[in-house]
Amino acid sequence: MKSIKILVTTHEIIVSLRNTKTAQSVWKACPFESRTQIWGEEIYFDTKINIEKEKNAKQIIEKGEIAFWVEGKSIAIGYGPTPISEGDEIKLVTEVNIFGDTSYRLSTLSNVDSGELVRVEKN
Repeated sequence: MKSIKILVTTHEIIVSLRNTKTAQSVWKACPFESRTQIWGEEIYFDTKINIEKEKNAKQIIEKGEIAFWVEGKSIAIGYGPTPISEGDEIKLVTEVNIFGDTSYRLSTLSNVDSGELVRVEKN
């Protein structure tokens, strides 16, 4: 199974890739760097990858699912409520493609600020 590493500040998030077109596109784009943006308890960052929304795209994700926001050409890592969440759900701005999973303790990402350098590479 293929995996990638997302490196931001002191965090090294290992993501197991699913068998999807989005995962293949992210894998092919590696390595790349970007800058983080924060929206509630979500970190996202631009990838410049152009892909289409997949049939199983969803707006509410589970902790540990790594998403691709098609309209924003961004990887999105939700680790808690966003401004549009109800209760503790992780609700992203639109439906997203889920392309990977991690067992990393994502709640520790709360110390990441907007503008941080993030690097994505093959693991």
